[in-house]
Amino acid sequence: MTGTLILVRHGESEWNLKNLFTGWRNPDLTEKGIGEATATGKTLKAAGIVPDLFYTSALRRAQRTLDLILDELGIVDVTITRHQALNERDYGDLAGLNKDDARKKWGEEQVLIWRRSYDVAPPGGESLKDTAARTLPYYEAEILPELARGKTVLVAAHGNSLRAMVMAIEALTPEQILKREIATGEPIVYKIKAMGSLEETVKL
Repeated sequence: MTGTLILVRHGESEWNLKNLFTGWRNPDLTEKGIGEATATGKTLKAAGIVPDLFYTSALRRAQRTLDLILDELGIVDVTITRHQALNERDYGDLAGLNKDDARKKWGEEQVLIWRRSYDVAPPGGESLKDTAARTLPYYEAEILPELARGKTVLVAAHGNSLRAMVMAIEALTPEQILKREIATGEPIVYKIKAMGSLEETVKL
């Protein structure tokens, strides 16, 4: 049996717009972000994709993105599972700082290492490797069994928690996943075999 997995990064947030490190901080969507989430719902509706199960993080921007997608799909009165395992990477001491100000404080090279290395965490925060260490066990325990039952699962989350899942699903190396951009409000759709391996990536 093959399941369908839809991954959606939240629409543009207020802090994305301001070029701030966000992490576990909790800004809302911008008007553009609302439009991106609504457009995702329209895209899924046009493709005839109707999710059975819904997962999101503990953060407002992902939750609101999911709500807007459901509104567009006309889906009401469903159970939504919210869990911090799907939260964005924790940026620790960088959270709330403008990225240009962070470069002035720590130097451009150091900030680049924190942003683009796989296993080097910023002070008080998480690396992508750390993020994967909490996201993937949750994915494997909670989401994969539903895919194995042939369910269609929608996950609205964040750039780095989704990166961790994409890395596992597509069998990418740390170097490959660091080059992979996850755009705001653009769904990634996979067909997943019962054993958890990728059957195909669906083009919408």
